[in-house]
Amino acid sequence: MRSYGQYCAVAKALDAIGDRWTLLIVRELAVRGTCRYTDLRNGLPGIATNLLADRLRDLEDKGIVRREAAPPPIATTVFQLTDRGEELRPILHALGRWGASLMFEPADGEAFRGHWFSLPAELFLADHEPDAQPITIELRTGEQPMLIETADGEVHARPGTAEHADAVITGTPQLVLGVLTAKLGLTEARDLGLRYDGAPEALRRIQPRAAGVD
Repeated sequence: MRSYGQYCAVAKALDAIGDRWTLLIVRELAVRGTCRYTDLRNGLPGIATNLLADRLRDLEDKGIVRREAAPPPIATTVFQLTDRGEELRPILHALGRWGASLMFEPADGEAFRGHWFSLPAELFLADHEPDAQPITIELRTGEQPMLIETADGEVHARPGTAEHADAVITGTPQLVLGVLTAKLGLTEARDLGLRYDGAPEALRRIQPRAAGVD
């Protein structure tokens, strides 16, 4: 990337991370932790493999990403954020908050990966009954089921399924996001094709408190 050539902190930051795909690589490593090259490529639909390799080298040169040789049974090169790279998390959160309102009108053909729900779960959901028994909500959307779990008063998201989930939400990413963030009422979402199995109280417990669920 060409430098802006400006003695300004914002310009300097964009010199380092302003290239196309760069922050999305950081997103993958922030959300998923240590990743193999194939993990990153799967989480970045549309990126050319040579461009991903170039961006990773650039991020390494800037001290944002490091690569390591993982021992067996993985026995391959893996990538992770450095301490400097971890400092970009608040920037990802700020961009996620700013861009959340743009997600309710998706364009045709947009790709989706289930683990991308980790960011809105971290940003918008909260356990409003931290002293109660932990709950698990399974999301069935995209190519990979996700679990929303409460633990120690916090809400976390991870890939997986649950044998005895408190609720199971099945539908398009747009509908699932809508009910999780309370932008859509449960009745309205069901009318639009969402399937919700379980007690509505489980959903209410983690939704933003500014709005409720019918």
